[in-house]
Amino acid sequence: MSPPYPAAGLELRSQIRADGVLELSLADAPVRPPGAAEVVVRIEAAPVNPGDLGLLLGPADLTTLATRDGVTTATIPPALRPAVAGRIGQSLPTGVEGAGVVVAAGSDPAAQTLVGRVVSVFGGGMYVQYRTLPAAMVLPLPEGTDPADGAAAFANPMTALGMVETLRMEGHAALVHTAAASNLGRMLIRLCAADGVELVNVVRSPQQAEELRALGARHVVDTSAPTFQADLAAAVAATDATLGFDAVGGGPLTSQILSAMEQAQAAKGGAYSRYGSSRHKQVYIYGGLDPGPTALARSYGMAWGVGGFILTGFLAKAGPARVQALRDRVAAELATTFRSAYAAEVSLREALEPDVIRAFSRKQTGGKILLRPNRA
Repeated sequence: MSPPYPAAGLELRSQIRADGVLELSLADAPVRPPGAAEVVVRIEAAPVNPGDLGLLLGPADLTTLATRDGVTTATIPPALRPAVAGRIGQSLPTGVEGAGVVVAAGSDPAAQTLVGRVVSVFGGGMYVQYRTLPAAMVLPLPEGTDPADGAAAFANPMTALGMVETLRMEGHAALVHTAAASNLGRMLIRLCAADGVELVNVVRSPQQAEELRALGARHVVDTSAPTFQADLAAAVAATDATLGFDAVGGGPLTSQILSAMEQAQAAKGGAYSRYGSSRHKQVYIYGGLDPGPTALARSYGMAWGVGGFILTGFLAKAGPARVQALRDRVAAELATTFRSAYAAEVSLREALEPDVIRAFSRKQTGGKILLRPNRA
């Protein structure tokens, strides 16, 4: 009797050649039979997250995109090639997360119970038609869930939960979040409202500000407004926020957040200190929408910190039991707190088209793309 999956399925792969050219192509990936505690998942949906673009496209100049004989290429500028020297000549699988249907399982009873279930999956290599992986790495979703609704059940939801968990672990009262109109930002608004956490949302246009207020966001500030710094300081003072998560990275925004926090703490009064307020103020950079240098104009005393935030680091710190509890919450609130929206859906073959690549590389709010690996 033949297995309920093909011998091989298509996979989207990324390679950088020795001459500095990026190649994107579809390869036949053998579908490995499951081990005792493994499952085979037919991947039905996988999002293109900002975090996927580094591996998928590297620092390629997208104005040079071209497609020939099913292979899409783009040139990496010579000055940027040293940054990717470690992956020269390697054809790498892509895609952090996705969702699909379990079509086969090993003999382990826990794996067998997953057959026929819609599951969320993570761990890399998700831009593929079939994926064999440990049953412990999949998250069963509620009956009737569309795989499209579960495709982004890991990166954004767990990052939002990680932000709120970090607030609690570090003893902060409220937080500031930039790029707040993104899918992640909207999840964070719903999550903070549900958990009673005060949130300052930083956006870049009046339209985005109105959209978030319509969602119920109480504190929204717009970087394009001439009164931005004063508005930010007022929102930080109103919430007593001393923790920030910045998706922009480059430019002055991280520093502006710290300055607003210092202004709010200084306004509380108390003895003057030339070292500023004693309340610690922390901003974590978790994205690179602006790839330029982070500019720090140190006007916020000495009790401050700037660091990086990466989801895998948070998960390791939280521990397996807490991580599983958070994943269970995501599954339970997938259609509410942690829902995602997509601007377009494309097949694996369509994902090689230059116009499609440019679309998902823009990191545009509301422009997220969903891959449908098993769509013709």
